Amino acid sequence: MSKVAFMFPGQGSQYVGMGQDFYEQFEESKEVFESATKLLGFSMEELCFEENEQIHITEYTQAAMLTASTAILRKVESMGIKPDYTIGLSLGEYNALVASKVLSFEEAVQVVRQRGILMQNAVPVGLGTMAAVLGAKKEFIEQVCEDTEGIVGIANYNCPGQIVISGEVEAVKQASEALKEQGVKRVIPLKVSGPFHSKMLEQAGQKLLEVLDTVELKNPEIPYVANVNAQIITKAQRIKELLAQQVASSVRFEQSIERLIEEGVTTFIEMGPGKTLSGFVKKINRNVNVIQIEKVEDLEKLKEIVSC
Repeated sequence: MSKVAFMFPGQGSQYVGMGQDFYEQFEESKEVFESATKLLGFSMEELCFEENEQIHITEYTQAAMLTASTAILRKVESMGIKPDYTIGLSLGEYNALVASKVLSFEEAVQVVRQRGILMQNAVPVGLGTMAAVLGAKKEFIEQVCEDTEGIVGIANYNCPGQIVISGEVEAVKQASEALKEQGVKRVIPLKVSGPFHSKMLEQAGQKLLEVLDTVELKNPEIPYVANVNAQIITKAQRIKELLAQQVASSVRFEQSIERLIEEGVTTFIEMGPGKTLSGFVKKINRNVNVIQIEKVEDLEKLKEIVSC
């Protein structure tokens, strides 16, 4: 049987109604939402299922995304499907840790709630921003960022031809203009509330480490891939440090997927809102199988795996 990886999306894929059909149809999924509500002091059901603006505010978004993706994970686990590896994009790394039994969901959702608050408050609104760079080689973008005055660098290595830069508003603007002047046709400013995964969030990462020190991490029962270095992690000892670094470091998703393929993974199962990661994986390697589980009806796609 081929190796399987579970993967989990990050902030940006959220929407009102995410996870609701799982909540309504499966007790194990419902319990995830109820647990989040009890622990966080506000209704996770209202946040995820009813029209509101808070779902797009970082300090709420992150806990909501973790909850919705974990609700789907719990149903998939109940079907007897176990991955060989786990991986998540940025916030999704915490879902990977839950799937790998490093953290319980109850611990993770409280840490992520604090992570969201720290990231939301790290940089005053208007001082930082992000932009997507399409159709350019990563080495070229790295050099342009290095040559630009001010704080700007690569936030996300998503897939070939799609990289996100992040930093000070003026530095991101200058880097974007330099890229266009040198032939890059598409540089798209992103509507974000902060310069995530840039050096501007280093202090937030240090504060997050203090939050992480309040929980005990276990050795992964299932190896996971860290965003910061695209390495497979099998021991708990460095995980807190890697998670703290991740807030202000590049997310090496493309390199992480390449590493898993080297390890023999041929099937990637994305669990959570949207199809972003599935799209990235297909652009990284067209020869692997990609399954996306967002709605209850998507579970049909897993029957072949269950029968193996």
